[in-house]
Amino acid sequence: MDSTPDSPSPPQPLTGRDYEISAAGYRATVCEQGATLRSLTLEGSDLVLPSAAGTLPEGSRGQQLTPWPNRIRDGHYVFDGADQQLAVNEVDRNNAIHGLVRWMFFDAVEHTADSITQTVEVPAQPGWPGRIEITVTHRVGADGLTVEVGARNVGPTALPFGYAPHPYLVAGQGPIDDWQVSAPFGTYLVTDDRLLPIQLASVARRPEDLRAGDRFGDRVLDTAYTGTTESGRWQVEIRNGATTRVLWADPELGWTQIYTPDDRASLAVEPMTCGPDAFNEGPTHDSMLRLGPGDEVHLRWGIHA
Repeated sequence: MDSTPDSPSPPQPLTGRDYEISAAGYRATVCEQGATLRSLTLEGSDLVLPSAAGTLPEGSRGQQLTPWPNRIRDGHYVFDGADQQLAVNEVDRNNAIHGLVRWMFFDAVEHTADSITQTVEVPAQPGWPGRIEITVTHRVGADGLTVEVGARNVGPTALPFGYAPHPYLVAGQGPIDDWQVSAPFGTYLVTDDRLLPIQLASVARRPEDLRAGDRFGDRVLDTAYTGTTESGRWQVEIRNGATTRVLWADPELGWTQIYTPDDRASLAVEPMTCGPDAFNEGPTHDSMLRLGPGDEVHLRWGIHA
C-alpha cells in the first residue's frame, strides 16, 4: 500500500481569485475578496487606479462599502430602540468605517466573457442585528462599465442599510490640479475633525463648488455632497486635455464622497445611498434606508470614457 502523504495544496492568493471581463475595448478585473474592482481599462488606458493581483487594496480602492458607507460615530448607533456597537476600525478618528463586506469572500454566481456576478451573505454579529444578502454584477460593453448591486434582507428583523463603491478615477498623466472636474451637487456636508456631520450647507462661492467644471486647482477634499441639479441619473465628469472620464449613478445613489489623495494623481468619486453617520440622528439620518424582512433594494452606477 502506498503510504505517501498527499501533497499539500498550493497556497492561495490572499485576496482569492481575480475575474477578468472584457467587451468593446473595455477590460475589467474584479476580485473574489470584497467584489473589488481591481482595474478598468479602455484599449489599455486606465480609467481607475489599479491594484496589483493578490494585494490588499490601499485606501479602500475599488471596494464595495456596505451595509453602510463612510463613517459611524464611535461605531455606535441605536436601531429600533436597541443599542448597537460595531468594531471601531478607523482608530485615529474612533469611527466604524466602510461596512462589513469589503474583506469578505464573495461567491461567483455567473462568469461570462463580459460580466461577473458575485454574492455574499452578511451574518448577524455584534453591532449588526440581522442577515443580509449582497449581490454585485460588474458588466462591460460599448457603454463602459455598469455595476448592478442588490441587497435583500434574508433575516427575521428589520435592518438599516447603506451602500457605496470606492473607485479612484484616473485621466491620463499629470496631477488632478490640471483636470477640469464637473459635479452637479449644490449641497455639501460640513464636518468636524473626525469627518462626522455638523450641518448641510450650500456650495455656492465655496471651494466645494464643482458645478462649473472649472480647473480643479489646489482643492483638498474629503467631502460628502448631495442635492444634485440633474433629474434622474447624475454624473461626475473629468477632463484632462483630450481625455475624459465619466462616473454616473442612478438617483437612488443621491450622495457622493469626493476625495483627493495625497499624491494628487487620481480622484476618488464614491456614489453613496446615504451620507456619513446616517445610522445616527443628525443631518444625514433621513438618507438611511430601512429594509424589513424580505425587502430588497437595487442600485446601479458605472464608469465610461
